[in-house]
Amino acid sequence: MLGGRELTLETGRLAKLVSGSVTLRYGDTMLLVTAQAREDLSTLDFLPLTVEFEERHYAVGRIPGSFPRREGRPGEKAILSARITDRQIRPLFPKGYRQETQVIITVLSADGQNAADVLGPVGASAALSISDIPWAGPTACVRVGLLNGEYVVNPTTDQLAESDLDLVVAGTRDAILMVEAGAKGASEDVLVGAIEFAHREMQGLITLIETMRAELGHEKFTFIAPSDLSVDVVPELTEAARAGGLKDALLTPGKKERGARLKALRDGLIAARVDPAAEDAAAQTAHYKAAFNKVEKTELRRLILDEDLRADGRNTRTVRPIWIEARALPRAHGSAIFTRGETQVLGVATLGTERDAILIDDLSAEKEDKFLLHYNFPPYSTGEVKRVGGQSRREIGHGNLAKRAIRAVLPSFEAFPYTIRLVGEVLESNGSSSMATVCAGTLALMDAGVPITAPVAGVAMGLVMEDGRYRILTDILGLEDALGDMDFKVCGTAEGITALQMDIKIGGITPAIMREALAQARDGRLHILGKMAEVLAAPRAQLAPTAPRILSLKINPELIGKVIGPGGKQIRELEAMGASVNIDEDGTVRIFSADGAAGEAVRARIEALTRTAAVGEEFDGTVVKTTPFGAFINLFAGQDGMLHISQMSEERIQTVEDAMNVGDRLRVKIAGIDDRGKIDLIRPELEGKIAPREPRAPREGGDRGRPRR
Repeated sequence: MLGGRELTLETGRLAKLVSGSVTLRYGDTMLLVTAQAREDLSTLDFLPLTVEFEERHYAVGRIPGSFPRREGRPGEKAILSARITDRQIRPLFPKGYRQETQVIITVLSADGQNAADVLGPVGASAALSISDIPWAGPTACVRVGLLNGEYVVNPTTDQLAESDLDLVVAGTRDAILMVEAGAKGASEDVLVGAIEFAHREMQGLITLIETMRAELGHEKFTFIAPSDLSVDVVPELTEAARAGGLKDALLTPGKKERGARLKALRDGLIAARVDPAAEDAAAQTAHYKAAFNKVEKTELRRLILDEDLRADGRNTRTVRPIWIEARALPRAHGSAIFTRGETQVLGVATLGTERDAILIDDLSAEKEDKFLLHYNFPPYSTGEVKRVGGQSRREIGHGNLAKRAIRAVLPSFEAFPYTIRLVGEVLESNGSSSMATVCAGTLALMDAGVPITAPVAGVAMGLVMEDGRYRILTDILGLEDALGDMDFKVCGTAEGITALQMDIKIGGITPAIMREALAQARDGRLHILGKMAEVLAAPRAQLAPTAPRILSLKINPELIGKVIGPGGKQIRELEAMGASVNIDEDGTVRIFSADGAAGEAVRARIEALTRTAAVGEEFDGTVVKTTPFGAFINLFAGQDGMLHISQMSEERIQTVEDAMNVGDRLRVKIAGIDDRGKIDLIRPELEGKIAPREPRAPREGGDRGRPRR
């Protein structure tokens, strides 16, 4: 039982030809998870692991909405779900493992309440554990919500909608491997408590998988790690590199300059040891390059642990220099450049209408999202040349983290009725570009005049751990990310955390280390927020001149048809005035226009079309028709009232024309409205001077009447 609901794992019935196959059921959500490895050793110099999360629309009884009516490329949610599994299982493959390995998670049934994204990692852990693939699991994964101050494991979709926290935690029996969260300004203590709660709750899942492996698991195959001859020369090369200025080269501030000095040192050491005329010169050169990489990593980690010195000369708690420019683009609705060290992001905010919202077509209920954040990582940002086209999974993951961080401070759509698109263009990258996107995006929103509740900043934390010793690093460089043991991104306001993401490259870390990392991250976040406040302390009071305006008004829902008109004729005429009009079923009308005057004109026209009269109101009306018993007076567009002949003059008159004619203007007051919406008028200046006419009975439930048709 998990969260009061039964979770079952089954094997041996489906997909029996694969190395590891598990069917998982939780409520009416069912997944088939498979794990398979190639027999041949890959020639790649990294772990060739792929994780696929396959959503099938039949799982929710729907036909896909695409043109061919079949599932296509994975959507954003499927990619993010695959990344959760990948980040959990990847650290536990053996060092040097190079067999191509694939984990496929297929959603067979989705009940709409038990999310599949945290069940996929559990199924993957079970499939790998019972397979013949070498893997140091099992692991488990759970979600934690916070309802009424209480932690809830694997909250349902309905519960999650009310939760102040959405935390996903993966771990082993003894340690935490991966954390991802969105929160509404949670404190560090609340988050650590939630992580500890998650670790306790996942122990039952780990026991279940261990039992399954003991009873049904296959014997693991033996793999041969690629030979690493470079190890033999590391001691000698380390001594020579240190003598040649390795420490000074590593502490060079600039990325390019540091890379150039390290390359020059490496090439000099190799030139002294390899005869270019030798037959195996290329092999020897590669041999020494691999050895030098190990020397570089070892020395950098030693400097951090022993001397509190990092690759650019900072200590472990210092944030790189920051400079910021707001309103960097002349035509954008909001823009800002955020630069931290050699990481630079251009944040751009664009405001649109409700029609610009994106339709989410996955296994969840169909819905619209009125907040979009796109993270772009072009190759020039790292000084490289690569193919350009389409978003990578990394870009989607980083963009989602920034989106979760900023969404927590956005105003409601009712308060600020715009669809908001943020784009983070990474212009330079030397670590923490996703966190720079959070900062640049927040500044762009404030520059656009979006009334966010508080500024948000992000900082990436690192870790170096050896032999029981460790140091936590604030605002890590790309080199420190590659050579370190942790990438822990923390985003939040001055009051609390709005998003975090942690990936571990070692066997896991303890809650105590995480607590320390969060406290150090808070110091870094507050420093960055202070720098942001020096440029923009709060959202601008007015929207940018280039930003469109949205005007809102409320009309009687019964009058929506009048605004639309026969066949949409009326609304087309309104939009021809220079604005788009959106009408909700409850009578809320939103007018979107790049020209403020055009928007105001459309609003005035709609108000005139939908205006209703009330007893006691006075108007300067125009006589539009006379009859023997009175005159019809036009009060406003589409609404007339009748002034009886007895109410026209203190003196008795024989005909209406004795007092007024068609086209005359006069002041009138509404005396009554009957059940059919017909209006009786009087002349205010004669009120009390002549006998009142018997008023028509007012409509039950109020004095407002329908407009005459």
